[in-house]
Amino acid sequence: VQLQASGGGLVLPGGSLRLSCVASGLTFSSYNMGWFRQPPGKEREFVATGTRSGGSTIYADSVKGRFTISRGNAKNTVYLQMNSLKPEDTAVYHCAASRSITTATAGVGYWGQGTLVTVSS
Repeated sequence: VQLQASGGGLVLPGGSLRLSCVASGLTFSSYNMGWFRQPPGKEREFVATGTRSGGSTIYADSVKGRFTISRGNAKNTVYLQMNSLKPEDTAVYHCAASRSITTATAGVGYWGQGTLVTVSS
């Protein structure tokens, strides 16, 4: 199983980025897909997740109203649209696949390698 994340980079506060994660080696439509992040020197934390169909989503309070998770089952891809970025959003962002919907790192079945997002002026 491989989860290949991309789209990270350096962005000004208030800016936007769109992360993508392409999955291979698994039946994508059978997995709930989510995003977690690990800020510098901190523990990995939940960001957003969505059901297999994409019809239901859950967000961390810190990103609610600014981030949107979506998926394209035909492309085996999950996306994270990030708007109104803040310096505290700086982190390595990891996509995650799980059989059951989860907001806990312990519930994740497969992890992507991560993509770095830096929000700074």
